[in-house]
Amino acid sequence: METLSQSKRRNLSFTTLDIVLMAMLATANAVMTFYLTYINKMLNSLGGPVATSTIVGVYMVYGLLAYYIIRKPGTAAITYGIGGAIQCFVGTTYGIASAIVAALCYIVVAEAVFALTRYKRWGMGMMMFAGGAMVPLWFVCAANMFGYTAWSWQVLAVTLVMRLLSGIVLCGVLTKMLGDMLQRSGLLRRFAIGRKEAEHAPTIH
Repeated sequence: METLSQSKRRNLSFTTLDIVLMAMLATANAVMTFYLTYINKMLNSLGGPVATSTIVGVYMVYGLLAYYIIRKPGTAAITYGIGGAIQCFVGTTYGIASAIVAALCYIVVAEAVFALTRYKRWGMGMMMFAGGAMVPLWFVCAANMFGYTAWSWQVLAVTLVMRLLSGIVLCGVLTKMLGDMLQRSGLLRRFAIGRKEAEHAPTIH
């Protein structure tokens, strides 16, 4: 007979479907990042670092979306880890170091945020908070790696605010919307998000 602790460990372990989904999202991000490079260059020519900061949230969506769907400790570590590895292999405009450091920053923050909630809060407010929370640590690292420290404090402040808003909206809000849309389509019935919805669905007698 399976004990409660054994059942809990089984529910928290990753299934083959979980791993496939994380790999697919990481791969999709690599493709998206390739095309975002051109948009980033256009924005940079139009408004410099402030303009390019408006889309940083999009780069983080894949890992947060995986967490929202799978809802298991370590999801960010695996998803962002795979994403960073793919970026290293296919190449990135900003260099291999940036791909690795960015992934590590996202992993640390995302894992900490959901651990603090004991993996029980998945509402819009929580996703917005997680999206915004992943911004500052990478911003500090990027500032030192790419020379942002040479900017005036006013530009730095505006850039950080824009990145926070982008993280909240283009990562947090977009993740919640995409996850809920996929869940309603019935594609996620075998993932944690689908099982949670099924548990709370009204029973017709």
